[in-house]
Amino acid sequence: MGESLLRFRTDAPHDEPAVTLDSFVEGQSNATAVRIEAGDDARALIPFLGRLALIEVSFPAFRDGRGYSAGRILREAGYAGELRAAGDVLVDQIPLMRRCGFDSFAPQAPIDEAVLKAALERYDHAYQRAADSVVPVWKLRHGQGIEP
Repeated sequence: MGESLLRFRTDAPHDEPAVTLDSFVEGQSNATAVRIEAGDDARALIPFLGRLALIEVSFPAFRDGRGYSAGRILREAGYAGELRAAGDVLVDQIPLMRRCGFDSFAPQAPIDEAVLKAALERYDHAYQRAADSVVPVWKLRHGQGIEP
C-alpha cells in the first residue's frame, strides 16, 4: 500500500491483516484485526472488543469525518487495543484524531516529522471533552478537573 506507520503506542505493531467488519461479524471470529470502512457501524464490534488487538478505521477522503465518530465510540466502549486511522490522513488531522482515541496512523502520503511535532504541540489546552483524558480548559478555569 505504500503507507508508513506512525504509532503512539509502546507495544509492537499488530501485523495480522485486518478483515472486513462483515467478514468478522459473519464468522471470521478468530481474527484479531478488523477494518471498518466509512459507513460501517463501529458499534457492531462492541461485544468483541476484548478479543481485538487492532481496529483499523478507513478514512477514504480527508473531508470524510465518519471515522472520528467510530474511534470515539470504540474508545468510550472500553477498547484498549491499537486504533489505527488509515487512508487520506493529513498531518493537521492527527491531533484531532488522537483526541478521538486513535493511537496509530497509516497515511497514504508521507508525513513530515517536524510538521507533525508542531501540529501536536500547537495548542496547550483542549476546548471540549473527547475520548482522551484531557480536561477541557473551561473546566480548568472553574477549578474542576484539578487534582487536590
